[in-house]
Amino acid sequence: MSTQISAITLGVHDLQQTKKFYEGLGASVEKDFPGFVSLKFDDGSPALALYPREGLAQMVGVSPEGSGFTGVILDYNPPGKGKDRVDEVLTQAQRARGKIVKPAADAEWGGRVGHFSDPDGNLWQVASY
Repeated sequence: MSTQISAITLGVHDLQQTKKFYEGLGASVEKDFPGFVSLKFDDGSPALALYPREGLAQMVGVSPEGSGFTGVILDYNPPGKGKDRVDEVLTQAQRARGKIVKPAADAEWGGRVGHFSDPDGNLWQVASY
């Protein structure tokens, strides 16, 4: 088996709202079916699939209920150099109706890092040097 992530699937409460959010971050829609959306980002990133939370939980055989920290954070390192890119991405996420969870700040390792969540509370970390 070759080890590669082909897609990341998120269970969401409002498929259309979340699709618009990720389009606002620059993702393009690859597939758009009733009950399923596949989005593509640049630079060879895996596809981001959106599926209604209850249907995804049912497919896997688990409860759709859950809140708080899930133990997963999606990371994004903007291309190019410059710590100001973190602030730009957080501003873009906020304009797309995301929530700033932790504002950008200089990190102990010399870069800059900040966190936002999408409309379903999925966490993203943005970091740059």
